Amino acid sequence: MECCKLSKSVIHIQMRKWIAPLRFIYFGLCCSGRELRQNDMSPGIPIPTTHTAIIQHGGGELKVTHGVPVPSILPGWLLVKNVAVALNPCDFKMAARFPTPGLKNGVDFAGIVAAVGDGVKEFKVGDRVFGCVPSNKQDDPESGSFGQYIKVEVIYALRIPTGTSFEQALAFGPACVSTVALALHECLKIPATPDEIAYYEGHKAGETVLVYGGSSSIGLLAIQLLKLCGYHVVTTCSPHNFDLVKKYGADAVFDYHSQTCAADIRAYTRNRLKRVIDPFGETATTSLCYEAIGRAGGTYCALEQYQESLCTRQTVHHQLIMGPAILGRGVLLPEPYGIAPDPELHEWSKRFYRSLQTLIEEGTLKPLPIKVLEPAGFDTVLAGLELLKAKQVSGYKLVVPVASQ
Repeated sequence: MECCKLSKSVIHIQMRKWIAPLRFIYFGLCCSGRELRQNDMSPGIPIPTTHTAIIQHGGGELKVTHGVPVPSILPGWLLVKNVAVALNPCDFKMAARFPTPGLKNGVDFAGIVAAVGDGVKEFKVGDRVFGCVPSNKQDDPESGSFGQYIKVEVIYALRIPTGTSFEQALAFGPACVSTVALALHECLKIPATPDEIAYYEGHKAGETVLVYGGSSSIGLLAIQLLKLCGYHVVTTCSPHNFDLVKKYGADAVFDYHSQTCAADIRAYTRNRLKRVIDPFGETATTSLCYEAIGRAGGTYCALEQYQESLCTRQTVHHQLIMGPAILGRGVLLPEPYGIAPDPELHEWSKRFYRSLQTLIEEGTLKPLPIKVLEPAGFDTVLAGLELLKAKQVSGYKLVVPVASQ
């Protein structure tokens, strides 16, 4: 993968008294891992019986917790010594919505294989891997990435390319790109990677898709996957991010602060827009997306729960997509979040992850801009989640080292 030199800036932010000041290290769009930490661990990594993790306590409060049992692994699974994690809004939202003491949080991870389950041939101890895992899992409290050790099913582990750091691997947004792929496949009924195009009868190269909030991590990855599959991508964001979304492939961009944004999109698409992805599901975003969809109707795909009372057009199909559903194992939550197991989706997800590995290794998928929060550790993870809650993050993804090398 072609890389460039790191550009770095340092910003100090004073958080709560119990958290040390954070140091932001900014990395540009495509950075070399050669200047960052590399794997210097050899096979035979000692594994403790307990570790430190971020666990839900009363009321869904997330706390750094010591003495947590290290996850056990089954045949076909890996135990990974965590090196860095990326932060996502779901990391705090799910705990707040479904407080369950004892559950583990976090989805994105990057680390070193510490142990392999029976039957695993794809990886060995010492390999560098990244990916995402379900968290806040009612039927599996050990699942989650905010811990010194995590478990991951081998079919969902991605190999970190040579010359790429743990932090930069997380710039591919494992949880985000998985959710986008699921939205394209399951809701919009279009391919998520070029390998799949031949299998979708409804695929029409050049058809327009609207991605609301294109400068978000979800948005930048959605733009890329859609462009790789031949779609014309329209997006929205603030004017200061126009250049960013165009760099990632957006064909047209509109200011979502504008009073005429939806009307402008409808005019641009000649009142024919049929497919929309909305990462946020807020009142304003749902309303704008519905207004932008053309006269004949189409599909509104939300990645957060939305107000169905706003979905007043009978010709517009609306659907909520839950990222963890991509595993095909079901999601054990109350409606509308609960998802039944789907064996066909499970098989599709395995094919998608193989295609995703290829896109990353070939340099076809661009990494997201990231900011690395320091000092390393789980207290900094909690501080970073506060930044996400306060909506102080825009145009980049937060990454936190959790282990020294």
